[in-house]
Amino acid sequence: MTELSDNAVYTSQIKLTDSINYTDGYILNSDNWANYVVGAITAIRHVGSALSNNKVFSGQLAHELNHSINTIDLEQPLPNMDAALEEVNSLYLSNAVYFQNPKYVAHLNCAVAYPGVIAEQILTAVNSSLDTYDGSGAGTLIEQKIIDWTADKIGFSHNADGVFTSGGSQSNLMALLLARDNFALTSLNESIKDVGITDNCRRFKIFTSSVCHFTIKKSAAILGLGFDSVISIPVDSNFKMDLHELERSIEKTIEEGGIPICIVGTAGTTDYGSVDPLDGIAPICKKYDMWFHVDAAYGCGLLVSQKHKEKLNGISHADSVTVDYHKSFLQPTSCSAFYVKDRQKLSLLTYHAEYLNPLQNDTEKTPNLVDKSLQTTRRFDALKLWLTLRVMGSENIGKVFDSAIELAGDVYELLMGDDEFEVIHSPETSAVVFRYFNKKYSNEKLNKINYSIKEHCFYAGNCAIASTKFKGIQYLKFTILNPTTTYEDIVEILSEIKSHAYLIQSQKEYMD
Repeated sequence: MTELSDNAVYTSQIKLTDSINYTDGYILNSDNWANYVVGAITAIRHVGSALSNNKVFSGQLAHELNHSINTIDLEQPLPNMDAALEEVNSLYLSNAVYFQNPKYVAHLNCAVAYPGVIAEQILTAVNSSLDTYDGSGAGTLIEQKIIDWTADKIGFSHNADGVFTSGGSQSNLMALLLARDNFALTSLNESIKDVGITDNCRRFKIFTSSVCHFTIKKSAAILGLGFDSVISIPVDSNFKMDLHELERSIEKTIEEGGIPICIVGTAGTTDYGSVDPLDGIAPICKKYDMWFHVDAAYGCGLLVSQKHKEKLNGISHADSVTVDYHKSFLQPTSCSAFYVKDRQKLSLLTYHAEYLNPLQNDTEKTPNLVDKSLQTTRRFDALKLWLTLRVMGSENIGKVFDSAIELAGDVYELLMGDDEFEVIHSPETSAVVFRYFNKKYSNEKLNKINYSIKEHCFYAGNCAIASTKFKGIQYLKFTILNPTTTYEDIVEILSEIKSHAYLIQSQKEYMD
């Protein structure tokens, strides 16, 4: 790694104080800019050193790290920024989990494109708040441009709109909130915003696949509908929602006095990467006058795919869509958004506060994004995607996701050819679910072995994999999102998995 000189590059541009005083002048402004530059360069050095480490994780146990952190006396500041950054390096950077490592193939955490990181520095330094135009200026307009661009990629018309969110959890919550309130208002003439949950609302039912994200049930509970309002529809052998079972369940719900209000289709399930038949769900929603939400938090990368965009056929018929740029668009967390086909539906979220977004502003057409958000103060996360698009381009982002899908297919073929592994599905996107297998062991013992393999890999620190369960069977999971992950990396990870499996099987006390 090229070392940055000791600020020589800046000596012609800034005037450093004779002795940097860390006891005052902490506010970032033009007077204190030199101190910021010095600290930033030191921080960048630490990060660069950490990124050159080949380990995914240090292997430190939680109680060991907890002891080191809890001994810090926060009432006693360190003498200077260098000392504080050395402490951050020792405590955090040395013990972080590195998604940038090509052998991190565990969860839906992506390696990040560096333009997004640079944008993060800019937006944090300026600290705009995207709730109102008078708190952000151009930031409001840049976010709206990204919203319009993505809505067009979804296939929505100019009537669509959206807003950046903290992540898929918030976006899914917003979708169900709009589905609930829109149905109550348009079909029952009941304003939940005004009078709250009514008796009719307790009959509302939401339909989604049995392998959907947990936030669908969690959101239903938050909205006062309860876990029981979510009806899980069985999936086929490819982990896609069974449309015959969906319609049968809707009819049964109606017969029993329930009120179907929403179907949630998943475009990229968390465990399997499967995409529900969106073009088949859309006409069912229309037939029963139900809200159609697509959770594309994971599969949104298909929007810019050159080879696989057809997997999202039918998404343009959705009433709302969840998109997580920090999953398959190479963006730092958080960078997500929520979209609606009809911008008027977002008025169900609007509340006018005189100090913030008075109705007068609305009549003057001042763009206040708080009108369509659950959040008030909100970061300028859109700048990260903006800068990435301006430097990298959407086509290259799509190529990254396409390469991940291709590698997942190669990994599937590799696993299928090895008797020591059992694969549960053929991957549709970039997730591969499998398990270590030895025919002499029962499923109960294989469950122990496979869960322990995942733990052993993590604490060894050379790679990180995930695990999941399906029908009581413990599986391992690769989620491939990093474009630097190679076939050879996967071969090495599988070799390590086998080594841990052999070690576990040799431990009699564990296997008994």
